[in-house]
Amino acid sequence: TEQECGNGKNDWEYCCYAWSLMKHYILNGASAYQYWNISLDKGGYSRWGWQQNSLITVDPGKRTYRFNHEYYLLKHVSHFVMPGARLVRTQGSFSELLAFVNPDKSVVVVIRNEEKSVRKITVRIDDRSFQADLDPDSFHTFLLPCSK
Repeated sequence: TEQECGNGKNDWEYCCYAWSLMKHYILNGASAYQYWNISLDKGGYSRWGWQQNSLITVDPGKRTYRFNHEYYLLKHVSHFVMPGARLVRTQGSFSELLAFVNPDKSVVVVIRNEEKSVRKITVRIDDRSFQADLDPDSFHTFLLPCSK
């Protein structure tokens, strides 16, 4: 599936919405998640003439660029999830996560803490587990090495 175009603001609120879309489609069988715009000029106008989000905003006048929130969201998932990884179905009361088993048997867990306070969590996948304190209103990625 693909990311919705967005509104050109590239703000945190839309990044969190993008997470909810990504999670929804992956949990419902999508095997790929594509993002439309790698970069757009400041203002977010696409070649079609309407404002959209992008992973990177470029300011041609200043010859600068800025990585947007959705860039880092996609990096949370794509940096450690290897080609051929499989989704791990999770159980429990906490649903703001995606977990994958890589071909090398390492496990990647991407988690969102929606709360406005630190949240202590425990995650157990097969014989591996970990605890973490999640910063308020944040994303986190955990890589569990291969089990023996």
